[in-house]
Amino acid sequence: MKHWPWTLLLWVTGMDIETMASRTPGAEMDAWWRFGRATVGGFCRAAFRFRTSGLENVPLRGGAVLASNHVSVLDPITVAVAVTRRGRSVRYLALAEVFEIPVIGWVVRRVGQIPVRRGAGEWRTIEDAAAAVRGGSLVGVSAEGTVGDGRAMLPVQKGTARIALAAGSPVIPVGVWGTQDRWPKTGPRFGLPLRPRLKVHFGPPIESPGDPRSRQDVRALTDRIADGIGAALSKART
Repeated sequence: MKHWPWTLLLWVTGMDIETMASRTPGAEMDAWWRFGRATVGGFCRAAFRFRTSGLENVPLRGGAVLASNHVSVLDPITVAVAVTRRGRSVRYLALAEVFEIPVIGWVVRRVGQIPVRRGAGEWRTIEDAAAAVRGGSLVGVSAEGTVGDGRAMLPVQKGTARIALAAGSPVIPVGVWGTQDRWPKTGPRFGLPLRPRLKVHFGPPIESPGDPRSRQDVRALTDRIADGIGAALSKART
């Protein structure tokens, strides 16, 4: 049960690895992607009053890191659905254990999601994610590292900045608000309102010059990412 949100996400991002890194606007929208947009996007619109803003900040082509706040396990799904409106897909970091689940693991590998291996070292994950960004993909990161209760942002983890610095790519700060009304940190929740308000806002790109192994550069970019996500979250709450 706890892995089904990833299954829904994979319907949204269901495409060949080569297609995911395409630099042609709209080329990522193959048949599986369009089916996912219709089904999972339809689910989101049925379950929520779903709005997006700032989509012009999502590049039509080329790699970037999408760094969002994290108030629900549904956040990656809603960000991916929102990005479909730009004809793009998102590759998320996923625990390696997900890759070992029958059927789901096969699909995860097929669509090129990025495994996070416990005990393998942070730099292995950073290099894998940075390589995907350099290849032209949008890589999604829940920058706080864990689901919060929504009352205040948790500290942004330094790994997000290291990925962007290693890739030499911009960071798009993303604010998500409303998913916690249906699936907060404590688990699924049902009740009124029947269709809670949900908004995903994409903030302006944050450039990422510097060295991923420099503590000063990582700290400076992490602070800018935290500020950007905070500003995007404020707009998502409106």
